Amino acid sequence: MSTVTGAVNRVLIGVVGLVLSATGVAVLAAGAGLGVPSWWPWNGPEDVLLSRSERKRWQGEDWWWPLVITVLTVVVLLALCWLIAQLRRSRLPGILVDSGDGDGATLRGRALESVLAGEAEHVAGVSRAQVVLHGRRTVPTLRVRLLLEPYASPGEVLDRVSAGAFRNARESVGLSVFPAEVRLRAVTYHAQRVT
Repeated sequence: MSTVTGAVNRVLIGVVGLVLSATGVAVLAAGAGLGVPSWWPWNGPEDVLLSRSERKRWQGEDWWWPLVITVLTVVVLLALCWLIAQLRRSRLPGILVDSGDGDGATLRGRALESVLAGEAEHVAGVSRAQVVLHGRRTVPTLRVRLLLEPYASPGEVLDRVSAGAFRNARESVGLSVFPAEVRLRAVTYHAQRVT
C-alpha cells in the first residue's frame, strides 16, 4: 500500500470514527435526558428515530422501498470492497527481468524475498531477517526487517547487508537502483531464574 493510500485510509477512518462517536454520544445524551442542541433531531428519552407520520409518509410510493434497498446495498458493497482492499496484501508477485534477448522473464517475488532473507541472515549480527517486495514489476522496492543480536552494530550490519545481499539482488535482476526500507530491531533476552 502506498503512503498516499495509507494516509487517505487513516484520514477516512478518523473522520468516520469521529462522526460515529459524536453521533453516539449525542444519541446517548438525548436518551438520558441531558441537554442537547436545539437543532438535534432527537430531544429526549421519549423521542423516536422515525415518527409514525415519517414512517407512513412514503408508504404508498412504489419507488421508495426499491430506492432504500438499492442505496443500502450500494453502501454495504462499497464497505465490503474497502474492507477487502485493506486486507489484501500489497506484496509484489514478481519482477520483470530483462533477459537480453528482447523477451523478458518474470522472477517470482517470493523466491527473491527468500534468497534475500537467507543472505541477510548469514551476515554476522543478524538474528533473523524478513523481506517483502513492493512496488511495480519494473520498479520494485524492498521492505526489510532485521532482528539484530545484542552485540551487533546497526551501522555495520546495514553496510554489510547493503554491500552483500542488496547489491547481489540488484545485479541479478538488472536494476540500476533497488530502493529498500530497512527497519532494525535488537533481540531482547529476558532473564531466567536458574534453580
